[in-house]
Amino acid sequence: MAKILGLQKSIIYGPVGSRRLGRSLGINLSPTGYKVCSFNCIYCHYGWSKHLETDLSGYATDLPAVDAVVEALENALRDLDPPPEYITFSGNGEPTLHPQFPEIVDAVIQVKQRTGTDAKLAILSNSTAVTDKRVRDALSKLDVRIMKLDAGSEEVFDRISRPAPGVTFDAVVEGLKELDDITLQSAFVGGELTNTSDEDVEAWLKVVQEIKPTSMQIYSLENAPAMPTLVGIPMERLREIRDRVKQVLDIEVEAY
Repeated sequence: MAKILGLQKSIIYGPVGSRRLGRSLGINLSPTGYKVCSFNCIYCHYGWSKHLETDLSGYATDLPAVDAVVEALENALRDLDPPPEYITFSGNGEPTLHPQFPEIVDAVIQVKQRTGTDAKLAILSNSTAVTDKRVRDALSKLDVRIMKLDAGSEEVFDRISRPAPGVTFDAVVEGLKELDDITLQSAFVGGELTNTSDEDVEAWLKVVQEIKPTSMQIYSLENAPAMPTLVGIPMERLREIRDRVKQVLDIEVEAY
């Protein structure tokens, strides 16, 4: 049986073969010894969040400093041949929760310029910090913004994503509507808990239309989930959901 994945143990990891981004060099802005996140997603392949938080100021000693990120990235790029296709903010938790996320984005852009790498900058985000204008401004500087939304209502949002106190479905949706040119990513799961009923999908689809992403990624379980009683959704159902999106939005939608 597949096991929960271990946490990334460093600031830089990979390159990994990403089904979303090809050869991707990861940047982990979260602690390496435990999981802290603003979500406690039932399907997370890193398991349950030990600390469910939106404010990481109290974890500063376990977060990488801007200079440490710069040094680690420069060292990694110096040793890589061929270079990565993408440099991606992801890792053990939500990267935008780092109190200096905007400063780190600027510093990584400067590293790219100094090293002459052609790698694009991307992020895999759970979208909880899009209510913060500083975060939205930093996200706008990236080449690819893959933003998560797995629900079309507060009830399903709480069921699947299990957010930290203070994180609301409506606020996340409003923040996403403020971002331009995003890829919206949605996970669908079955088993003990699910977000794939016709009612759930239609509510989600309505919200997707409001957000107006430029592309979408729809997927199910790839690794062992935090909640072991979950099961993956058959590709046939994922394609049905994909086709529903394409009926109302003229955008690229991947199902995998």
